[in-house]
Amino acid sequence: MGTHVIKMPDIGEGIAEVELSAWHVKVGDMVVEDQVLADVMTDKAMVDIPSPVHGKVIALGGVPGEVMAVGSILISIEVEGAGNVKESAQPAVAAVKESPSPKVEAIVESKPAPAAAPRAAVCQGPMVAREADERPLASPAVRKHALDLGIQLRLVRGTGPAGRVLHEDLDAYLAQGQSNASTATAAYAQRNDEEQIPVIGMRRKIAQRMQDATQRAAHFSYVEEIDVTAVEELRAHLNEKHGATRGKLTLLPFLVRALVVALRDFPQINARYDDEAQVITRLGAVHVGIATQADIGLMVPVVRHAEARSLWDNAAEISRLANAARNGKASRDELSGSSITLTSLGALGGIVSTPVLNLPEVAIVGVNKIVERPMVVKGQIVIRKMMNLSSSFDHRVVDGMDAAQFIQAVRGLLEQPATLFVE
Repeated sequence: MGTHVIKMPDIGEGIAEVELSAWHVKVGDMVVEDQVLADVMTDKAMVDIPSPVHGKVIALGGVPGEVMAVGSILISIEVEGAGNVKESAQPAVAAVKESPSPKVEAIVESKPAPAAAPRAAVCQGPMVAREADERPLASPAVRKHALDLGIQLRLVRGTGPAGRVLHEDLDAYLAQGQSNASTATAAYAQRNDEEQIPVIGMRRKIAQRMQDATQRAAHFSYVEEIDVTAVEELRAHLNEKHGATRGKLTLLPFLVRALVVALRDFPQINARYDDEAQVITRLGAVHVGIATQADIGLMVPVVRHAEARSLWDNAAEISRLANAARNGKASRDELSGSSITLTSLGALGGIVSTPVLNLPEVAIVGVNKIVERPMVVKGQIVIRKMMNLSSSFDHRVVDGMDAAQFIQAVRGLLEQPATLFVE
């Protein structure tokens, strides 16, 4: 028997170190070739690290949240044959790294104080065999949801990547067997529990990028109200006529098209600003970042060359990229290179927002929810579908007048949707 050591690979782009995000194996596990061993996080994407060999895991070289240098020991696997290290040179990491340090676990939950009123279990769904101290993978939102429902996460079968427990798994657990006897009592029970959540992985990257953006860029926001009645009528008509053969259209591809057309007259907004080199790069291509919420955090996959795509092509690409981002399958190339970002909270979009720039871009367009309101049109009160665009710009590059005129141009295109397609 020998030892095969896998080192942190060079992922490219000049990256010297990456963050170990999650393990998919533990010491003692048998692994096969091409099985995913770990997830690592670069500045741009999550990357799977597969096994090149069959064997048994004998040592882990890091813990989730640890930043590791390229070339450092990631994992050691016992294999048939000689392996890739000499017996005398086998790493001494096994004794140190077998047990993750509690301070860098993805979630650290403290137990309720003894005096706290006990939470009654509200579900009796089928249980999953986990050890009492085994921590199931789940996002902070899922953990809070489970706590609110009185569900022990270790009893819930996870269907996400690496067995991650999703919101849908909680719903399934409830549906398979629920007792409402103590619901009212639990809702008013005194709580003394606490939860500590180390900022690691994607959440750390998001925090760093947001802090960097707000510290470096001179943000200013501009909000405009848009009558989307006509474009919504056009969307409904196209879906009725072509939805079965070309796919259903949401409002997003119309917004993308409006950005493409409006940016022809405002090239200073379709740009990137390198503030260290003091260089503004204006792009002819419109690469639209679509802010997407995934279980691991906010991601921005990029619709490349939106200017060369039809409504349905843009719609299909938006859907494909959003699904890839939510499933953790988006590549580094799909998550980089945007020239302007479109962000929307859909039905939860609120009345107004102040989106944070996605550096090095100089503009981000935020979409708020559509509401029906009485409006005065040609002296008559009529019901119209209204929506706000809440957009932010980098005042170092974009003047306030230019930003206002750009959004007004987008407004005009959406309120007269035929002009989206008139060349």
